[in-house]
Amino acid sequence: MNLVAALSAESSMLCVVGAGGKKSTLYALANRLDRAVVTATVRIPIFDEHVADVLVTDSPRKALESISEWPVGLVPEQERPDRYRGYDPETVASLEGCDAASILVKADGARTRLLKAPNDREPQLPRNTDVVVPIASARAVGKPLTEEFVHRPERVAEITDRRIGEEIRASDVAAVLASERGGMKDVPSGATVIPVVNMVDDDGLEKIGKEIAEQVLSEADISRVVLTQMTAQNSVVAVVE
Repeated sequence: MNLVAALSAESSMLCVVGAGGKKSTLYALANRLDRAVVTATVRIPIFDEHVADVLVTDSPRKALESISEWPVGLVPEQERPDRYRGYDPETVASLEGCDAASILVKADGARTRLLKAPNDREPQLPRNTDVVVPIASARAVGKPLTEEFVHRPERVAEITDRRIGEEIRASDVAAVLASERGGMKDVPSGATVIPVVNMVDDDGLEKIGKEIAEQVLSEADISRVVLTQMTAQNSVVAVVE
C-alpha cells in the first residue's frame, strides 16, 4: 500500500499530531498528491523547499484561486526567520471545498522530540477534519522518559503510569497513541484515526513498530496502524491491521 492510500489522504483534510515525523509526513504526502496544500494551526518551521510556493496571506481561500503549480503552502505570517505562524482552526476549516484536493495540516508541536502527549490547548484540529494521524517514533523505545526525547514527559508519565527517567517501552508508546489524553485527544466526530509509527529504519525497529501497532489496535477503535520510514522512496514499511 502506498503512503497516500495508507493514510487515506486523497481528497481529505488530514491533520498530523504527535512527535517523530509530523513535518516529514506532511511533505511526503504533499509531493505524492495532486493539488495539495500544506498549512498549520500551530507554528511550523520554514518549509519553502518542500513545496512549489508558500503564500503568506490572511485570505488563504482567495489565494488558492490563482494557483498554477502544486503543492503549495499557506501561512498567515512569518513569525521569525526560522518559522511561520499557523492559522486558527476555523480559518483552516473554511478551506473545505476549495480548489485544492487535499489539505494537510500540522496541528500541534513537539520540538523535534520522539514522543509527546498534548497539553490542554492541543491539538488544534479543524472541526471538519477527515483524517487524524497521531505519530510517534519507534526510536523512542529504549530511551529514558525525559525532556531530551519526550515533549511533556510528565504527561506521558501520567498516561503510561511510569516515572520520569524510566526506560520507554513499546507498550508506553502504544498507550500514548491509543489514549484520549494522547493521540486520540479531541478527534472530531466522524474523523478517521490512522496512527503512524515512524523511523522504522531497520528490521529491529520494524519488530518494535509491529509490537506497538498490535497493542494500539487492541486498545483503540481503529482499522490499521502504518509503519513508516518517511525519508525513504517507498515510505510505507508495513500496514498492521
